[in-house]
Amino acid sequence: MAEKNSFFESQMVQDFNKEIEKFHLGPLWNAIPDLMHKQPTPQAQAYLWKWDTIYRKLMEAREIFTPERGGERRAIYFQNPGLLQRQPWGWASTTQTLYAAVQLILPGETAPSHRHTQSAMRFIMEGKGAYTIVDGERIYMDEGDYLITPGGLWHGHRHDGDEPMIWMDCLDIPFVYSTGGTFFEGYPDNLQQPEIPDNYKMNRYQGGMVRPISDRKSSIAPLSSYKWNQTDAALKGLSQYDPDPFDGYAVEFINPSNGQTANYNMAAWMQRLPSGFHSKAHRHTNAVIYQVHKGSGYTVIDGVKFNWSKGDFFVVPNWALHEHVALEDSDLFSVSDLPIMERQNLQREEVYDKNDGYQEVKSEFEPLLP
Repeated sequence: MAEKNSFFESQMVQDFNKEIEKFHLGPLWNAIPDLMHKQPTPQAQAYLWKWDTIYRKLMEAREIFTPERGGERRAIYFQNPGLLQRQPWGWASTTQTLYAAVQLILPGETAPSHRHTQSAMRFIMEGKGAYTIVDGERIYMDEGDYLITPGGLWHGHRHDGDEPMIWMDCLDIPFVYSTGGTFFEGYPDNLQQPEIPDNYKMNRYQGGMVRPISDRKSSIAPLSSYKWNQTDAALKGLSQYDPDPFDGYAVEFINPSNGQTANYNMAAWMQRLPSGFHSKAHRHTNAVIYQVHKGSGYTVIDGVKFNWSKGDFFVVPNWALHEHVALEDSDLFSVSDLPIMERQNLQREEVYDKNDGYQEVKSEFEPLLP
């Protein structure tokens, strides 16, 4: 092996490598170790953002950035520190494939309609009185609701209530950007107006997963909004039985016309972890962004303890060992790139088989505070 390494480091090889670089050619014999890792080595880091910090900065932003001033959206995104150098799209990446942010809309404000090739989703964190209008359908939003906006559909927001409204945005921006497939278009008349009855798709699904017969053929978004009361009821039904050892009580938001994920490139789950629950450690190829909808606890990621409470966001990168511990009854909303990994036949999962399935905590994450 030493003789082989010595050859690749020889002056003859180095001179040849420099020579072919002049013609925009590269030496595979040198590149293989960086291109073909034995297992995933993501640039994204495990990280956690505290809600107190997020909320404070959103409130500071409300007087500075407004839709009327051309800001489009008053949103602050989660910048993964491991991806800062991953230009040009690294500056807006929460994982290597997904972008996440928190958005604030104030009473009386309008966020103009636009459309783009990236798919989007929203999880409503707090407030009431606002609506989104997607592809001509006005959808009123309440805390705990999950909403989808598939790529290519017009969408904008309006707030007719009397208190600030905050939600989580997640889009597949880094993934789409890396493929060179980005398109964006602003709506010509500011906010698209309703073309069908309000909450039309949601009203068609009052029976939950009993679908209208017209939806037997697959469509991109037969259901736009998944109401919290139905999600909560599903979790309560599961909680009568033993929890999954890795994910507790978890449900996935799906497209009722085909059974696939509600958003083409993003899987969204809601997990309920009862007080005292300690999941077994495992890892998988897909990365996950978590938002703590309720409760408190901690997650151990590759031996580092991340303490979380209501409102916090944290990231589990690709192929990172992780386990959750709930200190009180907790609900975790999460978004992942699982559909991308599955379609590319890249999804793998591995169970941690040491120490009865629990990691040794080697250090504790210290969040940045203002």
